[in-house]
Amino acid sequence: MQNDEWQLAQINVGRLVAPQGDARVQPFFEALDRINALADSSPGFVWRLQSESGNATDILTTSDPLFLVNMSVWSDAEALFDFVYRSAHTPVMAQRRQYFAPFEGAYQALWWIPAEHRPSVDEGLSRLWRLDRYGPTPQAFTFKARFPIPGISGSPADMQPDPWCTHAHVGASTDFAQIR
Repeated sequence: MQNDEWQLAQINVGRLVAPQGDARVQPFFEALDRINALADSSPGFVWRLQSESGNATDILTTSDPLFLVNMSVWSDAEALFDFVYRSAHTPVMAQRRQYFAPFEGAYQALWWIPAEHRPSVDEGLSRLWRLDRYGPTPQAFTFKARFPIPGISGSPADMQPDPWCTHAHVGASTDFAQIR
């Protein structure tokens, strides 16, 4: 298959330190519209999970109302990497420890999908589980071990994300790589 037949899906999750409306997380919520608009207009952006509110913070995926899920689809890994680490998203992401509790296990997963597919939350959560359980594989990986698109041979590439944005190993108590 050709590269234009595949896109990159991503999920990242986190648990807020306080509910929306609490001063401790208010700056996070105030930045959402700006960061989402930046994503929407970024080169390579394809889709993001959102409700009628324009973001995904009101989509309950578990019984915990503080647990947030963010999902998006990008044309390729480089486009997502540039948004995460080389845009106005980066300084907002750098403040994530103020808004999100430390997370036990994998909090971000990447995987290749057919170009017209839009992943469900359950699909994304299953990729996190797979990454947490088995480490990076072609079915669920990270920027530190990015697998090539299906049908292309090669070893995983280390895209060298900023060290303060990665965790030492899957299954360790971790921070969030990107929550918006």
